[in-house]
Amino acid sequence: MTPDEITALADRFFGAIQRGDVAEVTSCYAPDVTVWHNFDQRDQTRDENVAVLAWLVANVRNRCYEEVRRLVIDGGFVQQHVLRGTAPNGEPLEVPAMVRVYCDEGQVTRLEEYLDTAQVAVLRRARSG
Repeated sequence: MTPDEITALADRFFGAIQRGDVAEVTSCYAPDVTVWHNFDQRDQTRDENVAVLAWLVANVRNRCYEEVRRLVIDGGFVQQHVLRGTAPNGEPLEVPAMVRVYCDEGQVTRLEEYLDTAQVAVLRRARSG
């Protein structure tokens, strides 16, 4: 993929999450995508990750990615951002994160996400409650 194609895919992917378009997010993923997180060090399947994103979309209002810094690299990109929104209990959500995304043939083939779980504690409480 060219750098412009990678940038377009990144914009499409994060824009879909921000808009709450789970179908569009799903279409950005290759069928065999793996999504890894530093806090549990396990790979999620596409369906597992889409279920988490669907919950996020349904429960976090005013989602937006801010302070985005992206570097396109061979075969993908690295992005640092802050996900902001309003948690189900009305508390503000602010999650600084970094992702390493691998891309091929117009889709995300692997995503590795690094974040501090203390920043998402409000969501874990809401999800389990």
